[in-house]
Amino acid sequence: MSVIRMENVTKKYEDTLIFRDIYFRVNKGERIGLIGRNGAGKSTVFKLIMGKEEPTAGKVEVDPLVKISYFSQFSELSGGLSVQQELELCFEQVGLIEQELKVIGEKLGLVTDEAEMNGLLERQNELFEQMEHLDGWNVPVEIDTVLTKLGFDDRTRNQPVDELSGGWRNRAALAKVLIELPDIVLLDEPTNFLDIEGLVWLEQWLHRFKGAMILVSHDRQFIDRVVTRTIEIENYHFQEYEGNYTDYIRKKKMRKKVLDRQFEWEEELLIMESEAIDTRTQKKSSKDRLSRKLTDMKKRIEPHPVNVLITDIYESLRFPDRLCEVKSISQTYEGRSIFQSISFDIQKEDRIAIVGPNGSGKSTLIKVLTGQERPDSGEVTWERGVSYAYFNRMWDELDLKDTVSHAVNIAGLGLTATRKKVNKFLSMLQFSEIDLSKFIGNLSGGQQARVALAKCLLSGAAVIILDEPTNHLDLTSIQVMEQALIHFPGAVVTVSHDRFFIDKIATKLLTFDPVLGVTEQNV
Repeated sequence: MSVIRMENVTKKYEDTLIFRDIYFRVNKGERIGLIGRNGAGKSTVFKLIMGKEEPTAGKVEVDPLVKISYFSQFSELSGGLSVQQELELCFEQVGLIEQELKVIGEKLGLVTDEAEMNGLLERQNELFEQMEHLDGWNVPVEIDTVLTKLGFDDRTRNQPVDELSGGWRNRAALAKVLIELPDIVLLDEPTNFLDIEGLVWLEQWLHRFKGAMILVSHDRQFIDRVVTRTIEIENYHFQEYEGNYTDYIRKKKMRKKVLDRQFEWEEELLIMESEAIDTRTQKKSSKDRLSRKLTDMKKRIEPHPVNVLITDIYESLRFPDRLCEVKSISQTYEGRSIFQSISFDIQKEDRIAIVGPNGSGKSTLIKVLTGQERPDSGEVTWERGVSYAYFNRMWDELDLKDTVSHAVNIAGLGLTATRKKVNKFLSMLQFSEIDLSKFIGNLSGGQQARVALAKCLLSGAAVIILDEPTNHLDLTSIQVMEQALIHFPGAVVTVSHDRFFIDKIATKLLTFDPVLGVTEQNV
């Protein structure tokens, strides 16, 4: 039985079409992954389901008896209560029963009248039954488990929410969504602030969850492990694939082969039709129309040669074998040791992934490498003439009055590669010709992240440093970034919890472990 229905839904924002004639159903217990480039309409689908927006045409129906919980990458709890108290409020009825049971327990120790005692005992039994029905005895354990697995220690779970950082408030919002046990859960990038332990636990939670789920995520391994149906928003329509992300890739590849064969036949038919057009006044306009149709078909079907282009752009780069030496560095905060005596080299063609739990010191190491912080002891020595490009810094330093194309073309490899090649690379990062002339200040956060990424990848620096880069990108942009990093002749240092990304690019792991400290291994 379907709990969500979208029938012939079209959505526009003024003159901008998002999708059209969508037919979509979600049944009880389904696990759906929703994918597509940034701006394709994934978040719009959630807004339509939640009733926050209306379709331009068609209808959206949600079973009125189901409870929906929505989590966004921008969700944050706020207020003066602690996270622990916020979650306890989700079980207000259980709390009231516990209070009444406490009062009854106190009265039973004092009452002497038999009739009154029998009345209290009868009421106590009723409350016990209600607690059993609500599974109320397990509430403290459930709250503790959710908070622990999402990384909350005693201090952060009992701190007023308004005193927490944005990342912790985001995790608190996720904890509240999960603890409410809705019938339908809508998750928009739930993994952004989770470490690998938190990711694994969330996967397990979703496997146990009995309701329906719609997930938007850039984390391909997470999608792979939790969804049973994948829907791609492509060319303003929903294209459905049964199965997880791996199934989607395999089936889309097969679908493309069918389209390629279809394209060959259509191309022949178009050529024959073009040759058959007479020489009257309509000849030129008809041929032009056919030519445009043929070009549009090729654009839809033929993949961009990412590897060829990026290899061509990187062809002139030359770097020494040794780029940086990190020697016995240690760092502490307020008397707490963050890491001790870390030593490693950064060599040409290294792809170093820094992994570990939240708060273990990964981002602190990046700050030391990039000179934002000085280590308490030890030293970081960059080889003479070696430079690095730091993604987060490039994002912070974007000139909001500059245009996309100009910002990328005026520095680094943009000065040596042709403008045509640089702009083609930008198109692979989902920038249209119109986007190239837009001011950076008028772009969305995700688009600005892609400009910073392009500047980083085309900087010409010997080392590219990234801190959770996949958090800000759609799947297509992540795939382009991966190919660029794989073919980059220098070194890459990245903090990431994206297991698919790590498996794809890493040659070395620096693992931060609370017990073992920091260990290095080749992969």
